[in-house]
Amino acid sequence: MKPRRCSVSVVATPTIDDILVRLRSAGGRLTEPRRAVIEALVSSADHPTADDLASKVAVSHPTVHKSTVYRTLDALADLSIVDHVHLGHGRAVYHLTHDTDLHLLCEKCGTVAHVTADVLHSSRTAIAEATGFVLEAGHFALPGRCAACSAAEA
Repeated sequence: MKPRRCSVSVVATPTIDDILVRLRSAGGRLTEPRRAVIEALVSSADHPTADDLASKVAVSHPTVHKSTVYRTLDALADLSIVDHVHLGHGRAVYHLTHDTDLHLLCEKCGTVAHVTADVLHSSRTAIAEATGFVLEAGHFALPGRCAACSAAEA
């Protein structure tokens, strides 16, 4: 089941030029294929998979190989420009790191909702105090049921 994605309102999305400056200042190469991947990522309305990005890049740059997309995403992740999240058992999806929301995945219909990370503050604190464990919940979507599916089951 491919997740349905909801729209997200986030703060100032970095521009392509912002990302290229960060990449260049870290010693990264600025190639046309890398720029195409960055453009595809920045212009995505939702969180695309690497395959989604490869398909989007192939429209204007048919010679760019899928491995180039993966290597570019890895380079951007190493610079904390891009992060990925696992939505259930599907492929990882990518987003710019300015988007720090937690992802909530309805296991019934596949809808993805977003909440700010601070909703887990008291749980993180309680876990840390009880065990010393520091919870990092953003890498995986939190599974459950959306409001519509919960209402339908009631």
